[in-house]
Amino acid sequence: MKMKNKNLTTLEEFKEQHYGKIGTPKRDELEAGYEIFKIGVLLQEARLQKGMTQEELAVKAGTTKSYISKIENNVKEVKFSTLQKIVELGLGGHLELSIKL
Repeated sequence: MKMKNKNLTTLEEFKEQHYGKIGTPKRDELEAGYEIFKIGVLLQEARLQKGMTQEELAVKAGTTKSYISKIENNVKEVKFSTLQKIVELGLGGHLELSIKL
């Protein structure tokens, strides 16, 4: 029988304890920041999977290496239309969007 370590908390418990419940301003800010961070990570993973440099992706997408780097490193937010160009023209992929209620 497994014993639960009372000193451990789940990520959800940690976020609630330090940032509040979902729907509170502090928690919503945390979650929004995570989504922006996730976009950069997903873009970087896709680029590396294609074996491309930031420069190669930028040329194909019609942007700059600096801009790609800023998105991947969570320095700059990207407009949806620009992200779509990067994914479709630069990576030859398809961007999907979903809404969860």
